[in-house]
This record gives sequence, structure tokens and C-alpha cells, in this order.
Amino acid sequence: MENTKHREDTKHAEPATHAGDEALRAGAAEAVGHEDLGDIAQAIICSRQNISPKRLHEPGPTARQIELMLSAAAAAPDHSLLRPWRFVIVPPDKRSLLATVFGLALLDRDPGASAAQVAAAQEKAHRAPFLMLAIARLGDSAEVALAERMVSLGCALQNILLSAHAMGLGAGLTSGQAMRSARMRELFALADDEQAVCCANVGTAGKRKPHQARPGPWEFTSTL
Repeated sequence: MENTKHREDTKHAEPATHAGDEALRAGAAEAVGHEDLGDIAQAIICSRQNISPKRLHEPGPTARQIELMLSAAAAAPDHSLLRPWRFVIVPPDKRSLLATVFGLALLDRDPGASAAQVAAAQEKAHRAPFLMLAIARLGDSAEVALAERMVSLGCALQNILLSAHAMGLGAGLTSGQAMRSARMRELFALADDEQAVCCANVGTAGKRKPHQARPGPWEFTSTL
């Protein structure tokens, strides 16, 4: 399933230029100083939390904020410019289709699932104000390893999460066995070399968890 309207709305947009990006960075650095800008970026990165969709409420991101998040995704490392990922926005009026897939995918795995379990699976499609499926595009490449292409998708997703956090929104990723369902493949018209990976959920965080300690940099780093 392709979001034709969204594609038509954005296909005439002016692409960001490297010169424009450099000017933006230069202007920000001049306004707050390079060191301060680095501190701001570090604070945004280190304060980000994964927010469960059940804690995400309205208002969701505006059209402009969605565009900014997707622009951040486009800045992900991409060896050979393969763009080994794509995203499909699932608007509110299409959530019922995703809910049906979640419920049927559960019954495919567990025919004995109760009505309450099916309803709980379906409800996951309706939680976050904004929901978008991340799809890995894993076509053959003699130059770029599969692992590296998956890293590119991970970077694109992290950029989306950080962009949302920087704008005061809450965001989190969700996945599960339904991602591997033939029903998901059919709903999103996945090509043979594509795989649904996870959903990116964005909204206003109703509640945040206390800050959790993260490992220090030298707990996972060594020197050769």
C-alpha cells in the first residue's frame, strides 16, 4: 500500500541542498557557538527515551514536524546511495486495516488465541497519534553488505526519534512477530526483497519514565 496522496503532496518540494545545510549549521553555530551547539546536540541525544505508544497522546506531530523528521531520516549514512529503506505513513483512517492484520496475524500463529487477545493485538494499531512503518529494502548489492544496509535503516530511525525528541514530542519503536506476517506483506505491497521491520510511533508523551542509567563510554569500548 503506497501513500499516494503524501507522495503527490511532496514530489514538487525543493530538495535540501548541501549549501543550505551548511548555511543552517553555520547560522546556528554563530548564534550559540560551536561548543554550545555540541552541548545541545549531546543533551538531545542523551536525554532521548523510548516512549511506549500507550503513553503517546494527541496532539501528534504537525505536517511540518513530519517533514522535518523525514528530512532527518534522509541524513542517515547511506553507502553508495542505495537508500535501503522506505517508510509508509498509516493515517488514522487506515488504522483499521492495520488492526485487522495484527489480529489475523496473531490467529495465524495461535489459532487458539482468545477474543480478548485478538482485541489487544488490534488495539496496538490505534495507540499513537502518528504511526509509520519502517521497511528495509534489501536488494542485492555486490558492494554494500546486508549488515551495513540495515545499519543505514537504524540510523534513519534514530534520526527520526531524535528529531521528534528535539521538537518536544515523544517517540518509540515497536515491532513483533506480525512484522514477518504474509498479511503485512500484502497490506503494504512489499516487494520480494523488502521486509517490514518496525513501526515508528510519535505523539505527545503523557508520562515519561525516570531517567535510566546508561553504560559509560568505556564499558563498551576498547583500544586495539
